[in-house]
Amino acid sequence: MTDDASAVPRVGAVTLDDVAREAGVSLATASRALNGSTRKVADSYRERVEAAAARLGYTANLSAQATARGTSAIIALLVADIADPYFGQIASGVARGADEAGLIVTVAITERDPEREVRLVRALRGQRPRGLILAASRSSSELSRELAAEIDLVSAAGGRVVALGADVPGVRTVTLDNRGGAEALGAALADRGYREGVVLAAAEGTITSDDRVAGFVAGFTAGGGTAPRILRGTFSRDSGHELMTQALSEGIAPGTVVFGISDVVAIGALAALRAAGRNVGGDVALAGFDDIPTGRDVSPALTTVRIPLEDVGYRAFRAATDADWTGESETLRLEVLLRESTPPRSATPSR
Repeated sequence: MTDDASAVPRVGAVTLDDVAREAGVSLATASRALNGSTRKVADSYRERVEAAAARLGYTANLSAQATARGTSAIIALLVADIADPYFGQIASGVARGADEAGLIVTVAITERDPEREVRLVRALRGQRPRGLILAASRSSSELSRELAAEIDLVSAAGGRVVALGADVPGVRTVTLDNRGGAEALGAALADRGYREGVVLAAAEGTITSDDRVAGFVAGFTAGGGTAPRILRGTFSRDSGHELMTQALSEGIAPGTVVFGISDVVAIGALAALRAAGRNVGGDVALAGFDDIPTGRDVSPALTTVRIPLEDVGYRAFRAATDADWTGESETLRLEVLLRESTPPRSATPSR
């Protein structure tokens, strides 16, 4: 046994006072070093404070920081489905920005339910987030009255709100040219000789889906294709499988190109085509949108439109945190990637 007081286990949480005494600095200096103050702390003091905090196992009180600063060190991100790689890559970009800034990302899942989105924003508002990013697909560019009221309260508390994908009046937005990308894809596939098409879409009124459908139809028909058949479901893999099964039961002629409004939807369609004994690429062509990694790994590799999703997430983070952000100065480039799932029709063998 020893009489050394330092060997006695500490009772209760370590406080900032404890850290200041351990480091031999004032409480104010310890606070500025650890709590992200804009006031400069000499490197020698900061290093002493950080080392003392590490030795004592000190954890900052986020609620106290929020009270003192008006907002916490939290960025709140709302996505529709975290299992969807589209949202996972966006979250990765947000997390990269948060790591650079020493902030924490809280992710909430809306399941594309407007009422759930309102409840989540209300709950997250209690954390006094520094930024709130709305990344979930929405059915209207106009916010509901309830959601708009919650967003106003977040803004009033000092948090910045960003909407991703659709131009939402009254909040900062990071927009994507979904229509333009889909139009370029439709034109490229018509140029490859495809004349019959099927589109697997989400419910009418969903902005992202509607933009991609309208763009694809415009590009495909302008290039010489006939107006494609449009089937509607959701953005999920299972919806792609179900809609493709339905389309097959109604009849899919050899040489038809199928466009899933996302790569996830297209991959579901790919499974249904294989289950029906159809040869993807050699019989029925298939394309998606987003360029998730899985689309490159399936066989045949999936034709798609590339969105730099991690960059989108990072830009959304900057919009949520930069005081002098004035809007995107350039449009994010969406690139058509033609792969083995849509070979030129002149080279497509008969079934």
